[in-house]
Amino acid sequence: MSHATLLPTPNRAPMTNEVLRVEGLRKVYNEGKPTAKTAIEDVSFSVERGEFVCIVGPSGAGKTTMLRCISGLAQPSSGRLSFEGTPLTSVPAQLGLVFQDYGHSLYPWFTNAKNVGLPLAARGMKKAERAHRVSEVLKNVGLGHVEKQYPWELSGGMQQRVAIARALSYQPDLLLMDEPFASVDAQTRFDLEDLILTVRRELGITVVLVTHDIDEAIYLSDRIVVLSGSPSRVREVVDVPLGRQREQVATRASAEFLDLRRHLLDLVMPHSV
Repeated sequence: MSHATLLPTPNRAPMTNEVLRVEGLRKVYNEGKPTAKTAIEDVSFSVERGEFVCIVGPSGAGKTTMLRCISGLAQPSSGRLSFEGTPLTSVPAQLGLVFQDYGHSLYPWFTNAKNVGLPLAARGMKKAERAHRVSEVLKNVGLGHVEKQYPWELSGGMQQRVAIARALSYQPDLLLMDEPFASVDAQTRFDLEDLILTVRRELGITVVLVTHDIDEAIYLSDRIVVLSGSPSRVREVVDVPLGRQREQVATRASAEFLDLRRHLLDLVMPHSV
């Protein structure tokens, strides 16, 4: 895929090299009521600037609940969360979100350009600057030709590229992604995985991605946070020493990849291997 030169990161001096810290996160739904349910028992991990961290775990482990807590969309029952050294109590301005269901996250009555420009308009960016930024970021994800089209005129994979472009439009310090490639076919999924690796590499962006796909987690990440079943705890944080340059066929066929796959499957499904 050809793309334009990615936009430079803003000139913000980071307060700390640690972008995200999660300490003793616990989340209970309907707390204090007979219907109380503990989704997350005790989760702790940190994310350094420029890292790509994936979160995996069995179905029902509370992965999406945890992502909502670390994005500021939901409040934890207990524990401490910080974003760039500051307590996290609401959605930070420099945090981007990409969800699994692009069909619900894009407005079908807006053009793709207007969808991408929504967060820029909300930040008060002038129209001419906004148009330039939208054009650039759509080119970055290989969609420079769809500005005047509508989401419903695009394939599922192209719609998710628009959603990614929107999240990148304001150059966030941290990109959170909730199973962003789960709703597309296998080939499109591989293309989107490589796209986000390119974005990460050229922008130096920090990414935290939730996925149920062990192979995807290994292919994308520097480290993998493995959760137990519900109520979730951290079973292990696994390093992925595969280097920055990855290729779908060669990387997935390597001995290092297969060893990591066996280890992670043993952690997530200990009775199946």
